[in-house]
Amino acid sequence: MKAFVATCLIAVLGLSTGAQPPDMPKPAKEHEWLLKAFVGEWEGEGECFMEPGKPMKMKGSETCKAVGGFWVHAEIKGDFAGNAMTGIMTVGYDPEKKKFSGSWIDSMTSHMFVYEGSLDSTGKILTLETTGPNMMKPGTTCKMKDVTEFKSDTERTMTSQIQGEDGKWVTMMTMTSKKKK
Repeated sequence: MKAFVATCLIAVLGLSTGAQPPDMPKPAKEHEWLLKAFVGEWEGEGECFMEPGKPMKMKGSETCKAVGGFWVHAEIKGDFAGNAMTGIMTVGYDPEKKKFSGSWIDSMTSHMFVYEGSLDSTGKILTLETTGPNMMKPGTTCKMKDVTEFKSDTERTMTSQIQGEDGKWVTMMTMTSKKKK
């Protein structure tokens, strides 16, 4: 926060002496991809696997908006195995780290998930990784990842997985969404 205030003060002082303001950063190609891929109204259906062999149905809608040219902000509302759920996701791109970053919060947990990830070489699969509470083993944490595959401009599949103690990835949820507009 101090750095931001100092930058603003320097900019104001510079303007008052006739100096030009510093150039603001421009969105990178990854930012442009992110906005093109996510922004819009989406409807989806899927399954959650809290116990092996016992999938629970879920459905929902998502409104995804651009925040400037750098971020997407999505609000997800739905029915998660008979329970109303609201989730908020942010995703952006950090050119210095060359990584996508973001966060997830929802109305069903008290944990804020912080993502970091990458886009595959095809430009169609975004993998965001995090660490959080292990719902299969309360009181512990585990590695998690959300993998979103863009099948087209209007259809995507998202798979959430946790890493088991044996190092293998276990699917916890799948969701297929279609863009309404």
